[in-house]
Amino acid sequence: MQNIEVYQKSFIEYLGDFAIEREPANLYEPVNYILKLGGKRLRPVLTLMTTDIFGGQVKDAMNAALSVEVFHNFSLIHDDIMDDAPLRRGKQTVHEKWDINTGILSGDAMLILAYQLFENYEPKTFQALAKLFSKTALEVCEGQQYDIDFETRNNVTISEYLKMIEYKTAVLIGAAMKMGAIVAEASEEDQDLIYNFGCYLGIAFQLQDDYLDAFGNPETFGKQVGGDILENKKTYLYLKTLELGSDDEKSRLIALMANTSISDAEKVERVKSIFNTSKASEATQVAVKDFTNKAFSVLEKLNISDDKKQVLKLFGEQLMNRRV
Repeated sequence: MQNIEVYQKSFIEYLGDFAIEREPANLYEPVNYILKLGGKRLRPVLTLMTTDIFGGQVKDAMNAALSVEVFHNFSLIHDDIMDDAPLRRGKQTVHEKWDINTGILSGDAMLILAYQLFENYEPKTFQALAKLFSKTALEVCEGQQYDIDFETRNNVTISEYLKMIEYKTAVLIGAAMKMGAIVAEASEEDQDLIYNFGCYLGIAFQLQDDYLDAFGNPETFGKQVGGDILENKKTYLYLKTLELGSDDEKSRLIALMANTSISDAEKVERVKSIFNTSKASEATQVAVKDFTNKAFSVLEKLNISDDKKQVLKLFGEQLMNRRV
């Protein structure tokens, strides 16, 4: 087993060789731009790690890992357009640096490029990877639509929210790990178990992202802190405030979300204050831990050594405690 940094280094080198330098430049330059912005490379690392854990060759998983990363970044370009987000990983978003039409078209090209990468595999592996990818890509779109729908709804439940983040974020993490297991030719039982492990970890990851969006350091978080608040998103923090807060806190939160007469900075700070006094911020961190522990419970059923289970557990703990 390699450590995380080795997987990251190997993947970044492979990604560098993937640079799309072809015409028309205005289609492919944004592709290179978003892929080189950095980021945690969480999903491709999980693909490589999972292949290694199940006894496969890491180099054989590179194209599957790259497909996951290309798809993820395609979704970010389009998400940023829908959210009108100015920053991604501390830099201009694609539609800000170029324009909306370029962002749409370059994103479309990335989706096709992601599929093309599976052509490097034998037919049986290609079919398994493409089937999983298609299912996952559609679920990510469904999750994004739920997210948009929730912005104008005032009766979103926590269970609905958890389903939304499962589709929008968690299934891609689960799929990234299952792709690694497919490449390694793990049993179908182990493929499904590692998928479930990834999904639970993905929900924990997104809940932590919700928390950091409000309470993270803008210099390390890489996105606009308070962005979810300004977009009136019904995040876990918001929904927990409605569940746990006093009548006064709930009414103030609802009024603040609808208020267009105060500055963005004031709105963010006042909403964050309510998240804290209602104990919603604390409850969100508890939920992160709970879903991480659900992921750990899946590990017991996997047909891998205890040492390898410990590697996965350590990775989950690092995600739970992240600040970026």
